[in-house]
Amino acid sequence: MKMSQFKNIIREVVKEEIRIGLKEIIGELKQSSREMKKPQVQKPRKPQTYSKNSVLNDVLNETANDDWETLGGTQFTSDRMGELLGGTMKDDDTFNANGTLVREMGMNPNDPAADFLKKDYRKLMNAVDKKQGK
Repeated sequence: MKMSQFKNIIREVVKEEIRIGLKEIIGELKQSSREMKKPQVQKPRKPQTYSKNSVLNDVLNETANDDWETLGGTQFTSDRMGELLGGTMKDDDTFNANGTLVREMGMNPNDPAADFLKKDYRKLMNAVDKKQGK
């Protein structure tokens, strides 16, 4: 058998295997697309005026029509703030005091410049809230 004949045989076998594989994949895709639910189409809201700035109004109206409130399947609230920061927030502030946050940000916990990340700001914020009457 010549080399050219051998190459042609291999080409034909590979083509046939690809055809078989593609038929299976296309069949699975068609079946899964039939099983999928059709997405619910929301009616766009009427544009509202939030500001005198037209660009800001456009952005806010665009955001109002999206499902940003349930991004990721659940609603984001201030209780879940730790997830956004990439860790868990604790009431005892050991997450910051032991330098974990500082290390996660790529800084040296012993560096004096990183002290602001290890400080407990709750007392300060409570004093600010108290002064503002909140």
